Amino acid sequence: MSTLKFKLTHPAKRSEHPISYRDGVFLIGSCFSENIGTKLNTHLFKVFENPHGILFNPISVIKSLSDCIENKVYTEADLFQLNEVWNCWHHHSRFSGITTKDALEKINNSITKAHAFLKTANHMVITLGSAWVYQLNSQSPHSVGQVVANNHKAPANWFDKKLMKPDELVLLLKHMVQALHQFNPQLQIIFTISPVRHLREGLVENNRSKAVLIQGVHEIVETTENIAYFPSYEYVIDDLRDYRFYAEDLVHPNYAASNYVWEKLVETYFNEQTQDIMKQVAELQLAMQHKPFFAGSSQHQEFIQNCIAKTERLLSLYPFLALNDQLHFFKQQIGK
Repeated sequence: MSTLKFKLTHPAKRSEHPISYRDGVFLIGSCFSENIGTKLNTHLFKVFENPHGILFNPISVIKSLSDCIENKVYTEADLFQLNEVWNCWHHHSRFSGITTKDALEKINNSITKAHAFLKTANHMVITLGSAWVYQLNSQSPHSVGQVVANNHKAPANWFDKKLMKPDELVLLLKHMVQALHQFNPQLQIIFTISPVRHLREGLVENNRSKAVLIQGVHEIVETTENIAYFPSYEYVIDDLRDYRFYAEDLVHPNYAASNYVWEKLVETYFNEQTQDIMKQVAELQLAMQHKPFFAGSSQHQEFIQNCIAKTERLLSLYPFLALNDQLHFFKQQIGK
């Protein structure tokens, strides 16, 4: 007698290019990439995230990566003032500033750090969110025709909206991949599509957008070496396939969904040794958050000594781990 199946499960396939603690991981794209970046940071991997802030459309992602490769220096001519704040159309509003100096320091410091990190990174995760792009039109006082990464709360009539064509996307992505591999030949690139729904465009328009991204990315993956596709979109949309895995806005995957995709990423890109280290690191990170009722008790002091021993043991086995802050923290708790 056959067993009824009530859902499809997309199995994780182990990558031939695993991520280890020795590797640098560069992440860029939508807010979903930052969810993964947070988990990598929590497990103390070497990570650099979104040098221009959260980006959704491929053109803005490509512009950000081009700036990082070239180590571009922004000037006042690249900024505009709106609502008493200086902004840049290529950057998220977290790079805006009350003065041009403030904004430019944040922008250029980020690019300088990203340039150095990208030169030696081993893996890059590119998360594309939407193929809809917004361009400044003649109603805007500046930069007519420019694709923007963020609207910075500018009037809606400043922008025209268009959907990228699959062939256009493929050509742009090919040039981007070539530039990345010329800059860093060892770079393994992982593309993924964000499962976040862009409902402001409408359900049909959101699906059209995702279709363009999926078509374009898969054409690149099939024709280019050192490129892979991680199916975060499919894990949420087809594997979980339930609104209970979305937040109340029905747009963003919730904590359970993000954890599910993270577990699949771990299965795909981390070998058993790395997963074992991750487990021990997570235990130490959790121990740092422990709030004792009686810090001076012998029981708590024994707990701290055990944490110190575990940290020192990990560092002796894997001296490349970034555990010095944790060791310092635990040693400060002795005798308190």
